[in-house]
This record gives sequence, C-alpha cells and structure tokens, in this order.
Amino acid sequence: MGYEKEFVNSTDGTVIGYRKMGNGPGLVLLHGGTNSSQHFMELGDCLSKDFTVYIPDRRGRGLSGDFGDHYDMEREMEDLNAVLRKTGAKNIFGLSSGALIALEAALNLPMTKAAIYEPPLDIDNNVLSIMSFMKRFDREISEGKIAAGTATITKDFGSHFGLPKTITKLPHFLLELLFKLYLKTEQVKEDEVPFKVLIPTFHYDYELVKEEIGQIEKFRNLKTEVLLIGGTESPAFLKKTMKKLKKTIPNVKQVELKGLSHTGPLVTGNPESVAEKLKDFFSS
Repeated sequence: MGYEKEFVNSTDGTVIGYRKMGNGPGLVLLHGGTNSSQHFMELGDCLSKDFTVYIPDRRGRGLSGDFGDHYDMEREMEDLNAVLRKTGAKNIFGLSSGALIALEAALNLPMTKAAIYEPPLDIDNNVLSIMSFMKRFDREISEGKIAAGTATITKDFGSHFGLPKTITKLPHFLLELLFKLYLKTEQVKEDEVPFKVLIPTFHYDYELVKEEIGQIEKFRNLKTEVLLIGGTESPAFLKKTMKKLKKTIPNVKQVELKGLSHTGPLVTGNPESVAEKLKDFFSS
C-alpha cells in the first residue's frame, strides 16, 4: 500500500503532515479520536483508483506537530485549510471527531462535498452524559498512567460501542494489567503512531466535543452537499445526532450501512463498503 509523505505549515507555524496516494480528484480523509493516518490506509487504498487521497495526521499525532497552547476547532480549521490550499482538494470525509471538523469545514471553508460519518455532536446532553469518565481519564493520563486511562475508556465508553461484556465487565485493575502488557509489546511500522501515544490525544477530541455543544442550528446555513453515513450497529446516541442533522442540513443525503458500527471505515469494520458509498457520492 504505497504512499508519499507531504507537509505544509499551518497558520501558527505547526507542521501538518499527510499521506498521499492514488490519482484523480482530491479527497481528504480526517481520522477520529485515538486514531491517526495509519487507521485510514485501507479506506484510502480502496479509494485510490478513483481519487487522489490525502490522509493527514491531525496535529499532535505522527507526521504533524504538537497541539500547541491554544488548541480548539479554529486550529483544526487552519490546519485543514492549509492542506486544502496546498493540495487543491475540494472534497472531504470525516469520522467521529474528524466528522465534527468536516462539518465545520463544510460551513467555513471552500469545498464541493462533505461526507460525515457519525459525528459526536452533542444535542441535549446525549454525548456528554456518557463521557462522565473524562475527569478520571484526564487524571490518570496526567499521572502518566496510560494503561489505566485506556482501561477507563474501555470500561465506561466501550460498552456503548459494542465491545463484548467479557471485556467491559472486567475489573478496572485487570484491564489495566492487560493494557500494560499490550503497550510494552506493541510493535509499530514506519510512520505509525504507537497506541500509548494516541490514547492521551483523546483529551483533545473531547475538547472539540465540548466546544460544539448546542451548535447544530448553525448547520442550517450549509451550502455544501453533505452525505451522512452511519452503521446499523452504532450507538443510539450517535443515531440520534444523525437523525437531527438529517432534519437540519439543507442539501443532505443519508445512508445506513447494514452490520457496520462506529468503526465502519476502519480495518476493524468494513472500509470497502464505506468506500463504495464515498465513490458514488463524490463521483456523482
């Protein structure tokens, strides 16, 4: 799965790196929380025969520079705009927190089409209510307890995303021990970001979720054509947001992929199925 590495400077000077693959019209893929560009390589490969695919490492990850002192949605807009201006791409796909960014980009940056996969956009506390574990997570991460923080996410968040009860019902201390073992033995390839580095970045995706609370009405002003994509097995709180977005965005289509969950675009899901919907949307 070959790719080139390219880099661009954002407004504040932060270097944003991305993987480039394929030929055709430009399409940017924005990953979600605890992910980096490596997690979209299968999806990118499926799209590369029809598009020139650009997969950034969002700031704080992999090929890109640090989050900086003033991280927020505006920084993400500046980073993405720098990529769009350099590549000339006019189409975007985002997953989860990446979908939040893609929605904002469709509203504020020049683009033709945006495909959105299950953004955690809070509409009446439907997202934050299940993320009450964040205080504990942030404390554990600040104390350098990466495995403990991973266990906290797995127990308190994983059950909403279909993880087996044999995992989510394990005692926190036992999950922590298992993750300690995994983090010590994890092997990564060139340009990949270790899981122990990705886990702490979840704090910043949560900051985006908080920033976007109650912001859904502004998307009535969207001029960009939007495709909403989700899975039949995804959590109810995300389906609720997707339903509300369908009623709010003027020029919108929606598809629900049978048997897929929130991880549908990733290798653990079915990137081929998601790619087919993206090809139809961006080629029409």
